[in-house]
Amino acid sequence: MFLIDTSRDGKPVYDPIVNQSLDNYLINDLKLPGHGLIMYINEPSVIVGVNQNVFAEVNVPYLRKNNIALVRRTSGGGAVYHDMGNLVFENIVVGETDDDAEWGNYSVFAQPILDALHELGATDAVLRGNSDLVVNDHKFTGMTMVKSGDAYAAGGTLMYDMDLEAASQALHPVETRINGKWVKSNRSNIENIKAHLAPEHQQLTSEAFKTQLLLKLFHVEHLEDIETYHLTDHDWQIIDERLAEQYRTNDWNFGANPGFNRYRFKQFDAGTVALNLMVDQRQIIKVAVYGDLLDDKLARKLESQLTDASLDKDELRKRLSKRWLRKVLSDADIETLVDELLIEKQ
Repeated sequence: MFLIDTSRDGKPVYDPIVNQSLDNYLINDLKLPGHGLIMYINEPSVIVGVNQNVFAEVNVPYLRKNNIALVRRTSGGGAVYHDMGNLVFENIVVGETDDDAEWGNYSVFAQPILDALHELGATDAVLRGNSDLVVNDHKFTGMTMVKSGDAYAAGGTLMYDMDLEAASQALHPVETRINGKWVKSNRSNIENIKAHLAPEHQQLTSEAFKTQLLLKLFHVEHLEDIETYHLTDHDWQIIDERLAEQYRTNDWNFGANPGFNRYRFKQFDAGTVALNLMVDQRQIIKVAVYGDLLDDKLARKLESQLTDASLDKDELRKRLSKRWLRKVLSDADIETLVDELLIEKQ
């Protein structure tokens, strides 16, 4: 196993949108042969699985109020909260390896993490079920995998000193009327691993803990002794292009909810409106309305009003020029909403 250094210009990257895109680049583009490992820390964010409905899994208003990023990963699994008290580790496996790495076998990737934690004093940490690492019967790591050809990524989030209250708030959805088929999160009792470490490791910063974990994983005394690939300027150029094309877009992070292909969000003086749309040949086939501007009854009325509408300015104006909508939006606001719906972006 070797380390893949994901720092940029000699500094760690904490941007969750950047970090969550790395595995896609590593298994689809760079494809370093063998078994690599990346490990990083994210600023406050919620990461949702590729097949999840954001509004059914996440307290979106809480995220907006507290400047918490919403990021959709390319792999499955449930919604998780990240902050500077978390570590994220991913095994990047390409082709044949000289160890026990095996697609679908979480235990071979969990065991080295457990062994390292045991060395650091958390001797009660164990693997529970298929992919959860637990301590005191509380989960501190959940794992997931994503595959592309002969390459795959397998990893998880390790809760070291996470803000548990913020996690609880962020992962408590406020939308109650959503029905549909998507992957729902398995809400588990969670706990930080920090208090279970030996006393000398309980005062470490997250970065210092990351260093200690890497030293134990690679059985070395210094980070310089680890075989390491450092991402190059060329690597970052491609990663930046992917970010602009997909991962930094609201249509990917919010609009990729199952059954929808577009997302629109607008902040008005009276509140916010978010719309998930399924558009086919310039016709709105299906729409779901969220946000704090409209109550449940009005949100459903707006959904009905927009369903089967053509993306035509006159038609949208007519459909939205209703007395009940004018009670919360001015004529200028309605015109703004029409323009937002007509923007030619996916």
